Amino acid sequence: MAVMQHLLNCQPPLNLIKEDEVKPACCLRLVTHVSVMDTFGDEFNKYRSPLVSRYASKEMAYNFSDKKKFTTWRKLWIYLAKAEKALGLPVTEAQVAEMESHAEDIDFAMAAEEESKLRHDVMAHVHTFAHCCPTAAPIIHLGATSCYVGDNTDLIMLRDGFDILLPKLARVIDRLSNFAEKYAGLPTLGFTHYQPAQLTTVGKRACLWLQDLAMDMRNLQRAREDLRFRGVKGTTGTQASFLQLFQGDHDKVEDLDRMVTEMAGFKKAYMVTGQTYSRKVDIDSLSPLASMGATIHKICTDIRLLANLKEIEEPFEKEQIGSSAMPYKRNPMRCERCCSLARHLIALLADPLQTASVQWLERTLDDSANRRISLPESFLTADIILSTLQNITEGLVVYPKVIERHIHHELPFMATENIIMAMVKAGGNRQDCHEKIRVLSQQAATVVKQEGGDNDLLARVQADPYFAPILGHLDNILDPKTFIGRAPQQVARFLSEEVRPLLEPYKAEIHVKIELEL
Repeated sequence: MAVMQHLLNCQPPLNLIKEDEVKPACCLRLVTHVSVMDTFGDEFNKYRSPLVSRYASKEMAYNFSDKKKFTTWRKLWIYLAKAEKALGLPVTEAQVAEMESHAEDIDFAMAAEEESKLRHDVMAHVHTFAHCCPTAAPIIHLGATSCYVGDNTDLIMLRDGFDILLPKLARVIDRLSNFAEKYAGLPTLGFTHYQPAQLTTVGKRACLWLQDLAMDMRNLQRAREDLRFRGVKGTTGTQASFLQLFQGDHDKVEDLDRMVTEMAGFKKAYMVTGQTYSRKVDIDSLSPLASMGATIHKICTDIRLLANLKEIEEPFEKEQIGSSAMPYKRNPMRCERCCSLARHLIALLADPLQTASVQWLERTLDDSANRRISLPESFLTADIILSTLQNITEGLVVYPKVIERHIHHELPFMATENIIMAMVKAGGNRQDCHEKIRVLSQQAATVVKQEGGDNDLLARVQADPYFAPILGHLDNILDPKTFIGRAPQQVARFLSEEVRPLLEPYKAEIHVKIELEL
């Protein structure tokens, strides 16, 4: 692994080095003496989660990395030492400075060796930190329990995870808003039960997607703002160890909790905890992610259905291959990826629900292994589908001529009520006209369904002398724009009053592009 990392860190990358370039010594040595199998072979003998190896962004992968986790543990120990020193415990400036100077140089090999002996991950890292901080060793983790670093770090990762996701969701909403605005007035067939229904517009349909995404945005913001710090609570949440350290001074214990909470960047800590923070917090964090997964699954399913009709398509690269057997195919693989991963994201919500329900009394440890998987995977999966959806919404292709053809195929049936109203205005009898239209419509339907022909209802109306009073107005009666109601106005108002204000906090990051690896 170390050799592989060394190789990957070499600049420029080996596969980009030209023959006439001077190669760095490290590259020359590796190219000369290390075979590909020596370097990479062992990695291919182990399972690697595709969430990280194939899909997730670097920032989200780092957020749940061992480096971030254990560096945060050390920072939490530093916060604790600083606060204890400020409140009068015998912690020296030299001890704090020593800890700060070693906050990030973690000896992972030593920590792994310690854990293999101690069978306790927190104490393994206490010993590893103490090894490089001999002066500070006596006060590292003073008064704390394992959940001081474990749970507080999880809360920091959840908070930072939301901070990564929210701008990405804002960019998806922004791109889709631009799409909705552009096509606010383009008529298209509406579908109920996946059967042709009254017309809507391409932009109005996009606003249905946007409305769900806006709800997801508010849910994520609320979950992020509701997060608190576990703080400094001790073994069963009573702060007994810290009360003993401060010789019964309750005010100093509360000050310690407040100071460490603020150092960690939180406004509040949970006032009561057991050994852990309530596992319902995990439910509240993962629930909006799962809900967003449902939204994105619906959006991408709609796009896949419309792609089948050849009305809308996701971006398709110039040299992209849709099928190994059928070269003409343009498979909606981005949307399919989103749907596939969204199902995983939705399913992950079952974990915190069940975990919270089986926590006994002040805590049990059967939450730990599950949370190591469900918390990171939820954020990694949400990150992937947002990045993919941003790529989709930046390159959606609309085919107005195909949409128009589909409208003209169905519109004569939909226009029957308008034709009846026009005949009544011209002096006709509503019931007589209704019967005429019913007979002609059934004849046209027979041609479409049984003979495979085009919808000829309009031609039948034009050929029937009964409808002579309105023949000069048929083009206006059948104008698709007269069937879309207030859709364009609804789009404009919705974008102006609800969507654009929601994006204001993220305007500095709104124009970031996504480089998607397919």
